[in-house]
Amino acid sequence: MDDRINNAPCGYIAMTHEGFIQEVNHTFLMELGYPLIDVLDKHIESFMSTANKLIFHSYFYPFIHLNGHVDELFISLKDCSGNSIPYLLNGRRLERDGVEVFDCILMQMGRRVDYEHELRAAKHQMEEAYKEKETALAKLVTLHAEIEKKQAELLEMNALLLEMSHTDKLTGLKNRRYFQEALDGLIQGYPVDHQPFSLFILDIDHFKRVNDTYGHQIGDDVLERLGSILKSQARKEDIAARYGGEEFVLLLPQVDRDESTEMAENLRHIVACSIWETASITVSIGIATYTQDDTSTSLLKKADKALYLSKEMGRNRVTHAMDLT
Repeated sequence: MDDRINNAPCGYIAMTHEGFIQEVNHTFLMELGYPLIDVLDKHIESFMSTANKLIFHSYFYPFIHLNGHVDELFISLKDCSGNSIPYLLNGRRLERDGVEVFDCILMQMGRRVDYEHELRAAKHQMEEAYKEKETALAKLVTLHAEIEKKQAELLEMNALLLEMSHTDKLTGLKNRRYFQEALDGLIQGYPVDHQPFSLFILDIDHFKRVNDTYGHQIGDDVLERLGSILKSQARKEDIAARYGGEEFVLLLPQVDRDESTEMAENLRHIVACSIWETASITVSIGIATYTQDDTSTSLLKKADKALYLSKEMGRNRVTHAMDLT
């Protein structure tokens, strides 16, 4: 497991679709106080109370099978001493080596719950202070300042949780969900502003060969490095995201057909000329530019067909969907 994931400031587990834990990071083990041997191959529900098992069954399994992800599930797990530890869970269904697994991150919510209790207590005290005479004004000012501080801390924690739910943990890019929401937003705004926009779908050429030859750790390093290249080449208004596996997407507001092709060729060249741990890495790119007849589905299909042609023509190529007609 990558050291950054292993020591991330939140718990991480990977489990089978039946719920048996296959991987777990050091942070999660430290928070619950279990040794690794007591967690691996154990069912996730063995760490839950009966009430939490019912919550998990009625929410987690139906939603992740229906939508492919679960967001912000409030669940409690038992630590090694039997204490209940509250968590906020985000999960995603994916296939790894042909086997369906669930990747989950767990943000411990103890501090947040404490903040909310403190906020309620402080507000109650403030209401009582309003009933006092002028001698209570100084106390009222102090309590108000404490509330503002706690609210600011709570907002900061919520912002962190929201960012984590929108971010791919390996590459640091936005995830597919965030990209889809941004694409839908541009399409909805087009009738008003009539601003052109384009999108790329990038696929690493012969990525399976990289994993088979150098191992999955080097494969992950390649994905992470390509993510860094995309971030460095994207403009402030662009959205770079990991679409799935070795596929990446780049959403380019206010970019038409000609400019998008030029930008894609530049990106393709930078990747091909970069120094990699493997012999070489190249990408094939498919481009689509939005027209008023498009939907998000049709636009992605156009880009995907263009990507397919880039691969058919020998890879390490750029193809625009408009060149297919």
